[in-house]
Amino acid sequence: MKNLNIETFINNYITKRNVSFFQDDIEHHRHLLLSEIQKKAVLVIGGAGTIGTAYIKAILQFNPSRLYIIDINENGLTELTRDLRSNPTITMPSDYKTYPLNFGDNIFYRIIQDNGPFDIIANFAAHKHVRSEKDQYSVAALIENNVLKAERLLEFLSKSPPSHFFCVSTDKAANPVNIMGASKKVMEELIMAYSKIIPITTARFANVAFSNGSLLDGFVYRMMKKQPFSVPTDVRRYFVSPEESGHICMLACMLGKSGEIFFPKLNENQLISFKEIAENFLGSKGIEVIPFTNELAAKEYSLKMLQDTLYWPVYYFSSDTTGEKPYEEFFTHEEIIDFDRYKSLGVICNTLQKPLSEIKTIIDKLQNLINKEDLSKSEMVFLLTKIIPSFNHIEKGKNLDQKM
Repeated sequence: MKNLNIETFINNYITKRNVSFFQDDIEHHRHLLLSEIQKKAVLVIGGAGTIGTAYIKAILQFNPSRLYIIDINENGLTELTRDLRSNPTITMPSDYKTYPLNFGDNIFYRIIQDNGPFDIIANFAAHKHVRSEKDQYSVAALIENNVLKAERLLEFLSKSPPSHFFCVSTDKAANPVNIMGASKKVMEELIMAYSKIIPITTARFANVAFSNGSLLDGFVYRMMKKQPFSVPTDVRRYFVSPEESGHICMLACMLGKSGEIFFPKLNENQLISFKEIAENFLGSKGIEVIPFTNELAAKEYSLKMLQDTLYWPVYYFSSDTTGEKPYEEFFTHEEIIDFDRYKSLGVICNTLQKPLSEIKTIIDKLQNLINKEDLSKSEMVFLLTKIIPSFNHIEKGKNLDQKM
């Protein structure tokens, strides 16, 4: 079995780029990026995840004076620190701290109060998976994390705003069909309502190849554990590399005007199917796919595999789970886009802003609903549909936790 570095595989088979898609824009604006980041204090929330880590590595190239990182994943923070301090291309700020806690905790606000002000704050803490919507409990947790905690943070920061605030969104917020996407659309409206008080931007972007918890990341674990791959045959997606995801967020955070939404200017030729990626992943290691249309048969085959097998079971299926969108889009027809400002990024710059009072009413309704003792998923979907008229929930009665 051949070995192939994941970064090399992404460059050769997924993005098909050896240089970041956003490098030209970074170079063109390097002087401005340096002036906005150098010697500045930075707070990153959710920094141990794939995108948060990439963002941190991007801004460290511009020498901030302080870097504080919040994440509930204690092990992730440990590895992040080891990675940063072991990287010969990174110069660490002398004032560097990590805190394993939830950004909704009271102690989180104590940290900001006692160690602020921070010039740059970026929030990557979010429920990001479509699989997060299973029942009333998982949906309530998703709304609380993506919307309610974000609102509490914005209200807190409105009293002493940073110079730059960034909160990550998703392409799934454009004409959402799943609750995760709808929650991020509400978060976007929340951002817009606060954009006159806090300098704030966001970004919708493509799938991040081999990000933590993604299907592609799962391929690595399936190989380590001698387990079959499980691959949809009818899903095509846009991808960026982990490094590119950090570049998008840094450019949006530092260069955007308050209230703007950034997205990558990818075209349809850059869509790729999970089936193609899976077959290239195995093929790059000299392994031939053994196709299955039955999960049990694929698992039974895996029991017979030799240590250095040249054949791998792959279960192929058509998407049939709640919330899966058959196509990707970064903006809607109602939004006015600036395609000319950057080479690699488009900017949504006419987002309609609801009054802050209306947003607070929405927040109260969401909070009251998830506090109900007889909470139901259908009630939450109904309320989100009222808040986001473009939300067209696709309920199929089956979620991704029911698949391999």
